[in-house]
Amino acid sequence: MTLRINEIFFSIQGESTWVGAPCVFVRLAGCPLRCNYCDTEYAFREGSPRSIDSLVEEVMANPCPLVEITGGEPLAQRDVHTLITRLLDGGRTVLIETSGALDTEPVDRRAHIILDVKTPDSGESHRTHWANLDRLQPHDEVKFVIASRSDYEYAREVTAKHALVARCRAVQFSPVHEQRKGLEILGARGLPPRELAKWILTDQLAVRLQLQMHKVIWDPSTRGV
Repeated sequence: MTLRINEIFFSIQGESTWVGAPCVFVRLAGCPLRCNYCDTEYAFREGSPRSIDSLVEEVMANPCPLVEITGGEPLAQRDVHTLITRLLDGGRTVLIETSGALDTEPVDRRAHIILDVKTPDSGESHRTHWANLDRLQPHDEVKFVIASRSDYEYAREVTAKHALVARCRAVQFSPVHEQRKGLEILGARGLPPRELAKWILTDQLAVRLQLQMHKVIWDPSTRGV
């Protein structure tokens, strides 16, 4: 049994309520979405097959108890569920970073799902699998990546409509980090964190402002961190 893997690395968790914690990352290759602000497009096409046995062996060789399975879109590969369960059985805390477009029902209930609900400026909000929000557990988290005021209002509306603050561990509002190649802006424009903070405070939302810590520690284009 194999999975197509883009990279495995050991770093500091840069997002979610686990931010700042050492973490082993397993990045799967491939994704059915094409978000305007995607910062891991290389994972769409770069990857090679690895046996699940070898992946478990490599991850378990690192004493770090926290593992994140990400992508790409990790749930696009059916056999990822075997990897998730085997790591959980091995005593690891497993985070699943998923786009929210694919059904989370098969995911081992012990895993911590970080559900990235797509906003309109992503260009993929129509792909949201809304039933995923109904099956959130108290240890799961929701993330909205926000590029504009309209994205913010969309995230605010979805958060209220689905009572997300009361139903999961945390709701994170994350501003888009602008990507540039020279003077050219790639994808969606960035949103100044100060603007998003002002909106959250004005509306007194019980959500968290999330910045990508790894892009503060390292250059935003650095891979494997």
